Amino acid sequence: MSSDTATAVNLVELLFGPDRDAAFARLLDGPAIRPATYFDGSQVWLVTRYHDILGVLSDKRFSNDITKQSKSNLTASIGLPEDVAPYFLHTLGTYDPPDHTRLRRLLSREFTPRRVTQLRPRIQEITDELLDSLAAEPEADLIDRFAKPLPVSVICELLGIPADDRSRWLAWSEALISGDLEKIADGARNLVAYLKDLLEEKRKAPGEDVLSGLMQAHKDGDRLSTEELVSLSLSLLIGGHDNTVNLIANGTLMLLTHPGQLARLRAEPDTMPTAVEELFRFAGPADIGVLRYALEPVEIGGVTIPAGDAVQVVYATGNRDPRRFEDPDRLDLARVDKAHLGLGHGIHHCIGAALARAEGEIALSRLITRFPDLELAADPAGFTWKPATSRALAALPVRPGTPA
Repeated sequence: MSSDTATAVNLVELLFGPDRDAAFARLLDGPAIRPATYFDGSQVWLVTRYHDILGVLSDKRFSNDITKQSKSNLTASIGLPEDVAPYFLHTLGTYDPPDHTRLRRLLSREFTPRRVTQLRPRIQEITDELLDSLAAEPEADLIDRFAKPLPVSVICELLGIPADDRSRWLAWSEALISGDLEKIADGARNLVAYLKDLLEEKRKAPGEDVLSGLMQAHKDGDRLSTEELVSLSLSLLIGGHDNTVNLIANGTLMLLTHPGQLARLRAEPDTMPTAVEELFRFAGPADIGVLRYALEPVEIGGVTIPAGDAVQVVYATGNRDPRRFEDPDRLDLARVDKAHLGLGHGIHHCIGAALARAEGEIALSRLITRFPDLELAADPAGFTWKPATSRALAALPVRPGTPA
C-alpha cells in the first residue's frame, strides 16, 4: 500500500468501539479513500462515500474471491480450521463470475418473489404465535423472545431444517462470532458435519424445501460440486437469519426512540414497506461489505488502488452520506428515496432481500399493532452493541404492556 499508513483507520476500533455512529461521521468528514488496518493486521483501502461505493460494487476490475489472495491471513485470524475453512470462505458473496452467475441462478430458483409471497401467511402465523407468548410477560428481551426466533423459524422451514435441530445449529453459528478460537473451530466443524449429514438425508428423501432443491440440482449434474453445495447451504442457513434478527431489533429500537415517527406509522400502517426501507438505510444490520481485490490499478475518488490491494466498502457511511441523501442523520419513515445500500448493490445484491423485507414488514407491523403501549425497559444509552461486523444489539429489554 503506497499511502502513508500511520493514519490508517483500525477496523477493530471502528466497528467494535463504543460509538459507531460518531466514528462513521468522522470518516465521512475525512478523505473519500483512506488506508485502514484489517482484522488480520493486513492493510486495506476504506471506501466510505456512497457514489464511490457504488463504483466499487459495479466495477468488474474488482474481485470478491478471497481464496485467491495470498495476502490474506483471515482464516487463521478468525479461528477457522483448515479442514473446513473452504466451506466458509466460498460463499455466494465471495465468488466471481462465471461461477457466481451459475450459483446465483440456481439459488434464484428457490427465492422467487412468488415463493416469498406464498410464505407471508406462514411468517405472520409464526409472528403471532411469538407475540402471544410475549403478551404474558411484563418484561422481556425482545431479541431472545421475538426478533431471533422469528427469522430462525422461517429460514429453517424454508431450508428444511428439522425443528429439533434448530437449537443446536443456532448455538454452533453463534459460536462463529464468539471471539473464542476454540468455540469457533468446534462450531465450524459441527456445522459442516451436520449439513453434510442433512444433505445426504435430502438426497435419499427429498422434500419441497430449498436444500432438497439444491440437492436435486446436484443430483441432476447441474454443475454443483459437493463443496459448493455445503457452502451455499451454510450461507443460506447463517445469512438467512442473522441480518433479519438485527433488522427487527434495530428497527424496534429506532421506533421506540423516535415516538413521532412511530405514531405516524401507527396512523398510516400501509406505509410500513417504505418505513422498512428507511430502517435499512438508517440502522440496517450490514455496516460493511466483503473485501474486494483490485485485479488491475483502479482509480477511486482520486486515489489509485494498486493491483492486488484489498478494498473495504462501508455501507453504514454510504447510507449516511449527505452528498447522496438529504438530511441523512434524520430518521424519516416516509422518505421516498429508497436507494440505500442496506442490502448491497450490483451482482452481489442480497439474494434473500425479498424475504428479509417481508419478515421486517410483518414483524414490525404486528408488533406495534399488538402492543400499543410497548416501551423500552431500560435507558438505550446503556445498551450493549455486539463487537461484530454487523450492527447487532446484545439485548433489547422491553415492557410489552397490555396487548390490543
